[in-house]
Amino acid sequence: MSEPAFKTMSLEEYLRTELESSVKREYVGGFVYPIHGQAGTSDEHDTIVVNLLLTVGPLAKRVGCFMYTADMRVRSADGSGYYYPDLTVTCEPRVAGTHFKVAPCLLIEVLSKSTAHTDRGNKYHAYTSLPSLQTYLIAEQTERRVYAYSREGGEWVLTEYVGQGEIPLPYLNTVITLDEIYDGVLPSQS
Repeated sequence: MSEPAFKTMSLEEYLRTELESSVKREYVGGFVYPIHGQAGTSDEHDTIVVNLLLTVGPLAKRVGCFMYTADMRVRSADGSGYYYPDLTVTCEPRVAGTHFKVAPCLLIEVLSKSTAHTDRGNKYHAYTSLPSLQTYLIAEQTERRVYAYSREGGEWVLTEYVGQGEIPLPYLNTVITLDEIYDGVLPSQS
């Protein structure tokens, strides 16, 4: 997200205008934040997103869930915020004509200099307040490092994976590896 727009916007106006907007915008606390990824992301960022899509997407589908790219919004638990995660997995029923999800089980963000603060701060708090969310992954793009926030009971537990490792995704009955995430981006350290 970038700096807030110069004026506030009502939630109703945001929902009415977002689909026709020439730029994707996230909505937080009465402000819209244009997403600057429209100009393009780095090769590393996009490769990591594609690797995760190709790895996790079929696993989600196998258990009856769906994976979405950064074109699908996620609504905050209180309904007052809308975000565009890099990747979303949800097992909620698909509803024709909807433009956002409310019950993701996995959210993934790939860090960049312009988004790191938001992904670790505002988005962390918004995402982990979603009752359905089981895991929030934040992947670095300049080093083989993934921060995995997992719900354990009523608490969020952070496990940091560096270099190598398997990240459990129990609700999808699987694990993903750092080798799969960083294939073609950063060499394996094995």
